[in-house]
Amino acid sequence: MRPLLVALAALAPLCACTTVKEAVQGPDLTPVRYPAVLVPQQQDVMHLASAREPAPQPASANSLWRSGARAFFNDQRANRVGDILTVQIEIDDSAKTTNATSSSRTANTHAGVENFFGLESSLGRVFPGGFDPANAINTGSTTSNAGAGSVNRAEKINLTIAAVVTAVLPNGNMMIQGTQEVRTNYDVRQLAVSGIVRPEDISSANTIRHTQIAEARISYGGRGDISRVQKTPAGQSLVERFTPF
Repeated sequence: MRPLLVALAALAPLCACTTVKEAVQGPDLTPVRYPAVLVPQQQDVMHLASAREPAPQPASANSLWRSGARAFFNDQRANRVGDILTVQIEIDDSAKTTNATSSSRTANTHAGVENFFGLESSLGRVFPGGFDPANAINTGSTTSNAGAGSVNRAEKINLTIAAVVTAVLPNGNMMIQGTQEVRTNYDVRQLAVSGIVRPEDISSANTIRHTQIAEARISYGGRGDISRVQKTPAGQSLVERFTPF
């Protein structure tokens, strides 16, 4: 055990802090950003302070209309910073892959020096006793390799969460973000979703499916007594990640 600890201590300076953090706290999601392949430069967005309209004023006497209020028959789908829409997460994915490889090779080499400018009999004086010019070189080798691997996983999540429009891109697409926490006894289950949506993909009921969210980041986990017991201890996780054996 002591040599293993010494090896880990020698490798510690070479390990990035983010890798240690991932081993202890788990992997983080990549920040949501507009694909750089489409738009390399930074996007200008409309933030909450400049995008929100003035608050509706009280209705005047003998009128049901309030200045600044939305019209009765206008589209009520989310389209501005601060608006709320419902995200339906229905993940039912499965993947199964099986592969196997094998290779083998056999090689034999035979070489003799029966005639070498009449000096073949003199070669025995240079080489050890028992030298046979007809069988000067005779080699053989055999190699083989076999490998097999398989992947069989299934994921199923069926959740609904409300998200808030946090920014509006110049082309009309919207960045959304939403979190939800549920506490049961001493354990908290947390759901988070973020990404970029098109106004055209939002249904008339102001809902959108997770498959229609670009740069989607969906996280479902928890913290508390149950999650702590299920999690691999930090020390064991570090040893398994950095051990060279």
